[in-house]
Amino acid sequence: MSATLYTELAWLPRTPGNFAASCRALASDPAPGAAIRALASHGLDGDQLSRLGRAIARALKEGRPLAPLQPFRLGLVGNGTLDLLVPTLVASAARHGLALECIQADYGQTTQEAFDPDGRINTGKPDAVLLAIDHRGLPLRFTPGDQDIECADIEGAVGELNRMREAIRTHSGAPCIVQTIAPPPETLFGSMDRIVPGTGRRVVEGLNRAICASIAGTGDLMLDVATLAETVGLGAWHSPALWNMAKLSFDDSCVPIYADHVARLIAALRGRSRKCLILDLDNTVWGGVIGDDGLEGIKIAQGDATGEAHLAVQQLALALRQRGVVLAVSSKNTDEIARQPFRAHPEMLLKEEHFAVFQANWNDKATNIKAIAEELSLGLDAMVFLDDNPVERGLVRRMLPAVAVPELPEDPAWYARTLAAAGYFESIGFSDEDRQRAQMYQSNARRVALQRQAGDIDAYLASLDMEIQFAPFDRIGRARISQLINKSNQFNLTTRRYSEAEIGLAEADVGVFTLQVRLIDSFGNNGMICVVICRPDAADEWVIDTWLMSCRVLGRKVEQMVLREILCQAREAGIGRVLGRYNPTEKNALVRDHYEKLGFAKVGEQDGSTTWSMPAATEIAEVPMRVVRSGAAALAA
Repeated sequence: MSATLYTELAWLPRTPGNFAASCRALASDPAPGAAIRALASHGLDGDQLSRLGRAIARALKEGRPLAPLQPFRLGLVGNGTLDLLVPTLVASAARHGLALECIQADYGQTTQEAFDPDGRINTGKPDAVLLAIDHRGLPLRFTPGDQDIECADIEGAVGELNRMREAIRTHSGAPCIVQTIAPPPETLFGSMDRIVPGTGRRVVEGLNRAICASIAGTGDLMLDVATLAETVGLGAWHSPALWNMAKLSFDDSCVPIYADHVARLIAALRGRSRKCLILDLDNTVWGGVIGDDGLEGIKIAQGDATGEAHLAVQQLALALRQRGVVLAVSSKNTDEIARQPFRAHPEMLLKEEHFAVFQANWNDKATNIKAIAEELSLGLDAMVFLDDNPVERGLVRRMLPAVAVPELPEDPAWYARTLAAAGYFESIGFSDEDRQRAQMYQSNARRVALQRQAGDIDAYLASLDMEIQFAPFDRIGRARISQLINKSNQFNLTTRRYSEAEIGLAEADVGVFTLQVRLIDSFGNNGMICVVICRPDAADEWVIDTWLMSCRVLGRKVEQMVLREILCQAREAGIGRVLGRYNPTEKNALVRDHYEKLGFAKVGEQDGSTTWSMPAATEIAEVPMRVVRSGAAALAA
């Protein structure tokens, strides 16, 4: 189970028997996006991934719409043969909701492509560039016993990678995905290889530490191939026969898991990581059935093999919550009975207060999951549902295909590892706000409950004792601003994407108005909940280039206060008119009427996109919340 869990993508349902026929049917489908994603969401092997990837490439070439898949262009630069990887990357990306187009450098042209401003990669307008380089593509000498050469080689190798990254960033504007290096499995001294300077193990470990240190704060991403290879097994990862014959950097059995790791990382860059883990209870969080076995009969104790397996699930859920993943319960049970272990069992690690929503009733799981998503103001594509019962898993997959439902083996000892291996919660950064996100969503669920009781919306808003904070972009907020811009899809008027470096340029441009917005209320600090960029469109006009908000603050008239601030700052800057644009996407129908509701007048429409206008002198009514300004926002006000 251990090796095949990864190489066979065992958390995915098995490939359907009609896979070949379904692939052929894609050729005549005028809009095959949904069918492609459904096929990609199975545990396909390398040949099946290649077949599906070629079908997707044909659909892209023919210009057929692939919605709901979101387009992404990936540059590929490496020292091995990349041609065979491309179809598998394309098919794996579809699994994660992306219509991937790959731009390849020619074989052996790694350095030339990076530094050539007119090269295929730099002119191809990539959204990111993957540096698929292993230890054979870097100047590493492996000289046992020579500490000086070891240090020089590490410095030289990371320096070469950094120069390539800088050249790509300069010429294409795209972030780089930099791989850590999988150490070769061959040893010279056995267990002493970690101690003797200059050995392959020592040099590669030092290089990987230097790569990690070089990534922080640059906007580039890291793909941890070293950890992946060691998880699969270095002996299984490296194939000397395939390298000698075809210059493939790793064994073909590892292609599906490598491609999935690339795909989940670029999906995270597009904000498509999952945000909520929904747990079944009986035989998932504990062994046994609480309604039948009672408090003393369920298995969650140390010293019991079954109990420890379920405790591992609880430990992983708690760890995920600490890094910002929201927890919820969906259990077919009587509510009072389902809560008993959380309240009274001494071995329980999870407690009621760890869950943002607790759904224990006799409704079907799909209905409960939809209710959980609504209460948390999250989309179904943010949900992961963990359930030991294959019937319940099948029901949710069929009724709610946007929800991720991992397959689980019969032995609960593997539940936690299977969930972790699936990579649903892939991250490209970690901030204080990420750490607090679970509590933020939990507080939001309590706000929803209060609103239902309050009835009068104005009385409800006043009871929240809200404080809204306005500030221009700054260095401290830059990473979080970029994260929000790249992951916000629903409340996002234009869905333009900007890297951290591009955010820095907007921040420094005196002609660009920028706004980061935070919100505090009686339930806690919501963190940064809104980002606005306005650019000059004429001498006395601003156009709202970017306006996005967190869906968890919907219904609180925050957008009204943000507009009030935009108009206030526009008047101070001598601007007479503000233009807003709405570019429709598969996910942002929520804000189709945003400008109309705020009082803008429609002044144009083309290909579904609309343009709206409002005089800067327009007065917007205040909402019951305190306004705090800092930086340039305070000076202008």
